[in-house]
Amino acid sequence: MKWFLQRVLAAIAAVLVVALGAAVLVRMQFTGEPASWAVSEGSNALWMGRAWVDGRYGEAELARLKPRIENGGISDVYVHVGPLEYDGRLDPAEHPELKGFLRMFRGELPDVRVSARVGRRVEEGGPDLGDEAVRERVVEASARLVEAGADGVHYDFEAVPDNDPGLLELLELTRDRLPRDALLSSSVPTVEPLGGLAFTLGLVLPEDPFWSSGYLGRVAEHLDQVAVVSYETGMPTEGLYGGFVVRQTRVALDAVPEDVQLLMGVPAHPDDHAARNPEAETVEAAVRGIRLGLSEGGERRKRFGTALYADFSATGGQWDSYLEGWVRPGGGQGG
Repeated sequence: MKWFLQRVLAAIAAVLVVALGAAVLVRMQFTGEPASWAVSEGSNALWMGRAWVDGRYGEAELARLKPRIENGGISDVYVHVGPLEYDGRLDPAEHPELKGFLRMFRGELPDVRVSARVGRRVEEGGPDLGDEAVRERVVEASARLVEAGADGVHYDFEAVPDNDPGLLELLELTRDRLPRDALLSSSVPTVEPLGGLAFTLGLVLPEDPFWSSGYLGRVAEHLDQVAVVSYETGMPTEGLYGGFVVRQTRVALDAVPEDVQLLMGVPAHPDDHAARNPEAETVEAAVRGIRLGLSEGGERRKRFGTALYADFSATGGQWDSYLEGWVRPGGGQGG
């Protein structure tokens, strides 16, 4: 019994040493100064809530948001039009004012593209993408949204396992069915910071904590835009979170084809739970980490930007931090 306890304690100690070493390496990523060219070039996105298409928001709210979109170099918005049912259906009653919103928005911001964001019901889980009939219903809903006037569709399924074939099949089918000029984009989870880590952790954990970089690349091949949800990492400090974002940015830059627009997520919401400490996952840390990760590549990527989450929760201070840290570092406030 004594030898067994010693082995258990030794194993725990080894895990702690590895974890500590990894934490040190992650924190070291968040050092130095980003390159002066590693800033916004006006190709950013904003996740927007369902209040815009269900009648709660109107002209007054858009008047307040418009200067932030203009000053923030926002070229795309992803407007939530409602959650998909588990069988893949989308109830039109979730977005009764979609057409009115599109007219209003384009009247004020004609150069900003609007994609309809569809996802899952949190309390029920996501649609079963492995089911062919479910995929057909999802694509039917997506086609109706484009017919209603949206510039494209943004998928936001959240908990898709690494190497899931159903998502790839859905993206292929969506691309075939949508008009050639319709945008197809998707949010994706955090990516393994080191090669092989997703596979290793997948052997011992009940759910995949990361996507592999290879799977991210295969998904991205079917898309016009990829938005990496580089938050809700569980990191306890700003330094560790910032270092993690640096690494996420570098891995994503290598995995996503250059003809696909890559957007790194920036958290601007107050959620405080096991996967997110809002005092660690700040806008400041996110945009500095993104700039550092971009700088490590040594050159500017043409199709690159950030995606801010979200319009309904971002405070004035967070918008200012976004502008000062990413849009025009050193140029003062403008939000």
